[in-house]
Amino acid sequence: MISRDGIAGLVCLVASLGLLALTRGMPKPALVPIGPAFYPRILFVVTAVLSLALVVTDLARRRRPAVPPVRYRLVLLAFVIFGAYVFLLPWLGYRVATFLFVAGLQTALEWPRLRWARGLSVALATTLVTYYVFEVYLSVLLPRGRLTGF
Repeated sequence: MISRDGIAGLVCLVASLGLLALTRGMPKPALVPIGPAFYPRILFVVTAVLSLALVVTDLARRRRPAVPPVRYRLVLLAFVIFGAYVFLLPWLGYRVATFLFVAGLQTALEWPRLRWARGLSVALATTLVTYYVFEVYLSVLLPRGRLTGF
């Protein structure tokens, strides 16, 4: 019998394959090899593969999974942290706000067994990698902070 995870995997698989099919209608540029459909296709293929893996692992599992306890406080806290990130982004800039967001969310999700050195290094690595991929490699202008100037 398929569980909720398997159903979610099927829904994501169908959606990602449908969206992947829609990228075929995107225009192909004449002068550059990478067009506007390149990155969405990568995203939809990866999503389809992961969704298929979720369905296969769900079908391979014979026993019913234990229902985890509902943690509404953690969900609400994650929304508050994300809201603070959106609010602080124009004031602190992408780099500072993203570092604080990742560090704060990781602290909330892993509390009380958080390893501080690992949490801060993940926040720093996430901030630096996303900054260099988007700002430097893809030339996407990320928000500058009114208070920080960068």
